[in-house]
Amino acid sequence: MGEGEDKILMSGNEAIGEGAILAGCRFYAGYPITPQNELTNYMASRMPEVGGVFIQAESELAAINMVFGASVAGARAMTSSSSPGISLKQEGISYLVGCELPAVIVNMMRGGPGLGNIAPSQSDYFQATKGGGHGDYRLIVLAPNSVEEAFTLQMLAFDLADRYRNPVLLLGDGMLGQMMEPMRKVKQKRDTLSSSCSEKKNWALTGCRGREPRVIRSLLLKEGALEEHNRKLQEKFALIKKKEVRYQEIELKDAELILVAYGTVSRICEAVLRKMRSYGNKVGLIRPISLWPFPEEVIKEQAEAKKRFLVVEMSCGQMLEDVKLAVEGKSEVRFYGRTGGGVPSEEEIIKEINKMLKRE
Repeated sequence: MGEGEDKILMSGNEAIGEGAILAGCRFYAGYPITPQNELTNYMASRMPEVGGVFIQAESELAAINMVFGASVAGARAMTSSSSPGISLKQEGISYLVGCELPAVIVNMMRGGPGLGNIAPSQSDYFQATKGGGHGDYRLIVLAPNSVEEAFTLQMLAFDLADRYRNPVLLLGDGMLGQMMEPMRKVKQKRDTLSSSCSEKKNWALTGCRGREPRVIRSLLLKEGALEEHNRKLQEKFALIKKKEVRYQEIELKDAELILVAYGTVSRICEAVLRKMRSYGNKVGLIRPISLWPFPEEVIKEQAEAKKRFLVVEMSCGQMLEDVKLAVEGKSEVRFYGRTGGGVPSEEEIIKEINKMLKRE
């Protein structure tokens, strides 16, 4: 941040809410669950101020279907929840994809499985990136690692959702949602939003008004119709995979060992990297920002250069599978994770790095 630049102190949950408001979100439906309640509370306060609609639904199922209704009418709409609440939304998410409707879904992950606990976790990676509902579908999945990035990626999420007519999932965790950090004070106004926010949606169901009627549905019973629809969806997903990969790379040029981590854990890993570099160890970091599409090419390139990898997650090793697929057996991949709300410490990660450097 530049010297003298205006800053405000916000939590991750609040920053996500403000990012949605400035992106033109005017419909929010949610249901309380820790650790994302601050986001629901923020939207309850801000939505009336901008002429939007806030609804505390009677359930997570109701919330996602309300978002469906708002989206099909052309509104920028979102919902948010945490882990078990997102599980309840999966049918509605599949319907949104099947009907090619834009929407933004926020998951501030907590420990699982089941009700688990309210501590931070990253154990919803499979659900987010592999499709937690039924059918052949994909969500664009964005994973911020700071309060300010949560804000900017939330704005991007609405643009991508409209651009591809597909839901976008912002994947955070309880720590990111509730931590507070200084953030650049955004002076952006409604008239400076991305053009896609004000573009006329010529597919939206807004009433006929003298034009041909429009139909949006995912029930396709005519022989071959659903297969053709799926083929078109897969073409769209392939385009997203080609154009929307996002990641950060740090100190890769001379790295001998590369950490791979996303979200909150990537910040811990960057601190580890700086410490290991000060000791003379050539450690690098790849931070996926888009979990789908996954940045497999940069990992593959480093594997071909015989770099070694340590994947660090707050899970039992879910992203690990995608890293191994990208490496294609060309290099060593090890894993260190904490689960059930456990957060890896710098000391624990350094210990694992030292094991690898000694080739234990």
